[in-house]
Amino acid sequence: MSTELVAQLDGIFKPASVAVVGAGTSLAKWGGRLFTRLLESDYRGRIYPVNPKHADIFGIKSFARLGDIEGSIDLAILCLPAVKIPGLLKECIQKGVKGAVIITADFAETGEAGKALEMEAVAIARQGGLRFIGPNCMGIWSSAVGLNLALPRKPISGHLAFISQSGTYGITLARIADDKGFGLSKFISFGNQADLLVSEYLEYLAQDPDTKVIALYLEGLKDGRKFFETARRVVQIKPILVFKGGSSPQGARATVSHAASIAGEDRIFDAMCRQVGIIRVTEIEHLFIMAEALICQPLPRGNRIAVVGSGGQGVVTTDALATHGLEVPDFDDLSKAALKAVLPAHAPVPTNPVDFAGGTRTAMKEAEVAHILASLDYIDGLITNVPMHLTGGKSVGDYMRGSIEGAEHFARIPAETGKPVVTLQSKGITNLNIREVLKAARIPIYDSPEDCSRAMAALVKYARIRHSAGNIPGGSAN
Repeated sequence: MSTELVAQLDGIFKPASVAVVGAGTSLAKWGGRLFTRLLESDYRGRIYPVNPKHADIFGIKSFARLGDIEGSIDLAILCLPAVKIPGLLKECIQKGVKGAVIITADFAETGEAGKALEMEAVAIARQGGLRFIGPNCMGIWSSAVGLNLALPRKPISGHLAFISQSGTYGITLARIADDKGFGLSKFISFGNQADLLVSEYLEYLAQDPDTKVIALYLEGLKDGRKFFETARRVVQIKPILVFKGGSSPQGARATVSHAASIAGEDRIFDAMCRQVGIIRVTEIEHLFIMAEALICQPLPRGNRIAVVGSGGQGVVTTDALATHGLEVPDFDDLSKAALKAVLPAHAPVPTNPVDFAGGTRTAMKEAEVAHILASLDYIDGLITNVPMHLTGGKSVGDYMRGSIEGAEHFARIPAETGKPVVTLQSKGITNLNIREVLKAARIPIYDSPEDCSRAMAALVKYARIRHSAGNIPGGSAN
């Protein structure tokens, strides 16, 4: 992995100073929109608005041009019309700017004239040693310095890096991630990838301490060979999840005018993903479902899963696991006896899945069952409901204490056994005390058996990828 690339991109994702060329006060214009987001973010570096029409913008001194700024500039955000970008890049190089983000569109995605302008911009930047994101993009977010130059709503900081070829769609997806409580380390809207390619973002993020999982929305690649060669190395360090647009002939045609890229034949892309170890998803929200488990849970040593869930929940979960090629093995007689001793008296002889058969139960009893299952050497991971505490106790204090103690005992399973646990929130039954304990312990909570199974399948699949690459299976994903 290139240390030179890390140094170059640190200027973009960890800048000590940012200049917004075309900054303004109008939210109807990109310069005003991005400058406002920058001011509202947690960024604490030096900020320089550049606009000759303003003496100051929101009380911050404005400069007529980059060369008028006395201090050094790490990152320049360029929001002026496309015809001005080559000249602005020359100014950036003269000023010693380390990196740039070109928001402006009207480049290669619009036709031959735009393509020529884009090639001119790239030639200028490369001659001057300046790296840039874009053009035709919608900015970035970096949790490392609290820098938001893209998202209308400041995201939660977390360990998922999300790279999107589509700016608007990427922002929508970032909002979905935020609504579901998934934190982001980076958001990169890369547009036409005229200079920096997707493969270079992968290489940088592989070495980024804030990132544990990388998720991509792609439409097309400019250098497919480099992308897959880089991905093969990166997946040995961190998981890569991808959702690809343009998988149909009609969608592939649309990518040309959208982001100036060629989608390529989908079956070839799919085969290459399997070959190098990229996990491909067929629905965009699956990116976040799988990413959460990969960030939070240890990797299983195999594909044998124990399921705890009453009635139909257990049946549906078992079916969903089967669609992913995961096994739900029956228990041996000794294990059945140990489980029977903990389960309610009316519960059936325990098989896999384990059924509490309704009735009164406590979070501690559910935790005891889960611990027994996790102790079995032929079980590699657990899917259970969020532990229930369906007893009132002698007082409210007893009820609260019992639910929390049971949840805490349950939440220790991944750390104590090295086996992943994902949970399902039963509809209409919510114990906020238990949920908070599980969230604090980073136990994923999903809304459906299918999502639980999908998350567990991602863990199993990535464990196999790491094992095939020569890494020791088990332990956390990162």
